[in-house]
Amino acid sequence: MKSIFPLFPLLLCLAQADTEERVIFNLSRVEAHGEGNEEAAQVMPLVAKLNHSSILPLLYAMNQASPVGDNWIRATIIKILQSSNSKNFPESKILKFLKDEKNVGSSRRAAFELLQDNRPGMVQSIIPSLLHDPEPSLRREAIAKILDEASLVEDDKQSIQLYQDALNHACEIDQIKEATKELKKRGIEIDLVELMGFIINWEIIGPFDNTQRKGFGTIYPPEQEKGAVDVYSGKNGEVEWNSISTTHSLGMIDVNQELGYIKEVLAYARTTFDVDKGQKAQFRLGSKNAWKIWVNGELLFARDEYHRGGTRVDQFVLDGELKKGENQILIKVCQNEQTQSWTKQWEFCLRVTDPTGNAIKQRSRN
Repeated sequence: MKSIFPLFPLLLCLAQADTEERVIFNLSRVEAHGEGNEEAAQVMPLVAKLNHSSILPLLYAMNQASPVGDNWIRATIIKILQSSNSKNFPESKILKFLKDEKNVGSSRRAAFELLQDNRPGMVQSIIPSLLHDPEPSLRREAIAKILDEASLVEDDKQSIQLYQDALNHACEIDQIKEATKELKKRGIEIDLVELMGFIINWEIIGPFDNTQRKGFGTIYPPEQEKGAVDVYSGKNGEVEWNSISTTHSLGMIDVNQELGYIKEVLAYARTTFDVDKGQKAQFRLGSKNAWKIWVNGELLFARDEYHRGGTRVDQFVLDGELKKGENQILIKVCQNEQTQSWTKQWEFCLRVTDPTGNAIKQRSRN
């Protein structure tokens, strides 16, 4: 009679695979607003049956998971690591996952953090290679390293080169501001509008009525405009398009300066963005007001919320596309009835970038 003991390892592997599949299935199905949380909680006791070999499949599962599902998967990986032998940590497989840019940026970021927590020496050696990474949070690590190095260099010529290198690759405003400030100390002025791609020339029309905040959902003529129309009926009489430009270093358009400090109103701003080829793009908008944005007549996004925090650069990052040639951008920006000092701002800023955060340059009109 043959012994059945050699079958035990195989049976254990099959049992783990079944458990792993069930855990991943439930966690991956959690939706953005929490639907599926109950099913995810039900499989968490099964995590005790998993080991380090499940980490990589869980990372791959993050490619399809919602942000809430991501959190469940991260918690699962941490639980596995807490109960597994650190010698079995699969650093080479996680590193390979991190380097594969086909994986989703947030999943690659999770892989980076796993290595950072468990193999910090390895992470330090790979950070410089992230300078051109399409995932902004990973590129940020490389930029931070350059900025730290520049701050320690005593030779001005060398520090200038490092700060310029950081500026040429950075896509996040705090790092850009830091490099710009340090270069200014060394006598070098940087045009942030040009560098970051802020749109500073617009046409604006208003005010239109936003009493009781009803204007946000009201379709006023600028949203339907098909041809050249000079004059519309606004809240307080006839209104027409007027050109507006800003000299603000971060491209801020102050609607109050054009239309006055008024309440329960809204305005529209439009511009043309001209590029030499069709491409994927991000429309990076900042505004503390309620707003909508259209690109080439298609509504890209709408936010019906007022005065929550201040206006920030890249406050909202919206994925979209540009066609070759002229692209029409229309923004509706609303002001509500509140009169406190911190509700007076009626403003926005917009820049158009590639998916990594680098400014897309408009076609020269010379």
